[in-house]
Parts: sequence; structure tokens; C-alpha cells
Amino acid sequence: MSGVFLSVLTRELRLALRQGGDSLMVVAFFVVTVVLFPFGVGPEPAVLERISAGVLWVTALLASMLSLDRLFQQDYEDGSLDLLVRSSAPLSAVVIAKVAAHWLTSALPLIAAAPLLAVLLQMRGDGFAVLMAAMALGTPSLSLIGAVGAALVLGARRGGVLVSLLILPLSVPILIFGVSAVDAAVMGLSYAAQLKVLAAILLVTLALCPFATALALRQAVE
Repeated sequence: MSGVFLSVLTRELRLALRQGGDSLMVVAFFVVTVVLFPFGVGPEPAVLERISAGVLWVTALLASMLSLDRLFQQDYEDGSLDLLVRSSAPLSAVVIAKVAAHWLTSALPLIAAAPLLAVLLQMRGDGFAVLMAAMALGTPSLSLIGAVGAALVLGARRGGVLVSLLILPLSVPILIFGVSAVDAAVMGLSYAAQLKVLAAILLVTLALCPFATALALRQAVE
């Protein structure tokens, strides 16, 4: 299983490095959207500080969905997905490898850029580390849930819109506890409980989503 995981992960990372456009598009969307908020709500530092955690989390959620509809699309169109499904390799390991590659190329750059954008939004320094920790725990869950949605709409027209409609309601708990953790850190309160909930959500999604995605992929190629 580890051999399948590593080979698929390496392949996906190489493809992402060659294409590069998807990752840059995700980061550019994240940065540009956050930069627009001070123009929309005004430059008042108190207002920006109050909404900073929510703005960063909502924008990261929307940015991470930009490339989800193409998570399996290329493999579906060139027939390689059919070979993966019919091979003896565990399909759930293939799914985990593709989700890991998606997270490394899409979500990890967002986590790296988040503190810089938090400065623009006047967030207090106490929230920076918690923001990165919460996003590190929450964004893998978003990718895992997104993989289920991407597999369910595989081959459908307007798949990106359908993925968004499927994922957004399921992402609400991650959004709530992610923002709450940062707000608690900024106010000097304990944020351990929120991070533990995000970790628990990650464990649950890691246990369930790969198998649900694999089942949806098998149905898509049949």
C-alpha cells in the first residue's frame, strides 16, 4: 500500500510542477480576494481585526475548491482512472495520495501566505501561530471532503459548481472551529478545544472519505 501511495504521490507532484498553473491560480485568488476586503469594508483597523480570521478562513475555503473538480478529471478523460480502478492496487491508497498531492500544491501555499495577509488585515500577532495550526488541521479535511464531491460529479457538466454545492455545507464545522480558535487566541483565551475538534474532524474524514471517494470512482467508471 505504501508503494502505491508513494508512486501516485510522486506522479501527481511531478504533474503539478510541470503544469503549475492550478497552484498559482489558487494562491493568486486567495491573495487578491483578501487584499480586496480593506477596500470593501474600509481601512478601519478595528473592523479589519475583527473580521480577519473569518475573511482568511472563508477565502481559503473558496480558494481550495478552485482545483477540486479537476482532481480526477484528467485521469477520467485519458482512461488512466479506469486502469487504476481495475488494478489490484488499493484504490483508497490512490485516493489518499492524490488528496495529499492536492493539499501540498494547493492548501500548503495558502497556509504559508496566511500570516502575511493577516498583517494586512490588522490581526494581532497572538493569532498568527494558531491561524497556521488551525489551517494545517482544517485544510486536509477540506481536501478529503472535496475529493468525495469531485468523485461524485465526475463526468458531469458544470462539475465545479456541483462540487461547491456539495462541499460548502459539509465545510461549515471546520470553518466555525477554525475561526473560533484564532479569535480565542487573539482575545487571550484557550484555543486548545477548537484545535482538538479540528484534529478529530481530520481523523474522521481521513478514515471515511478515501473509501467513500473510491466507491464513487468505481461507480463513475462503470
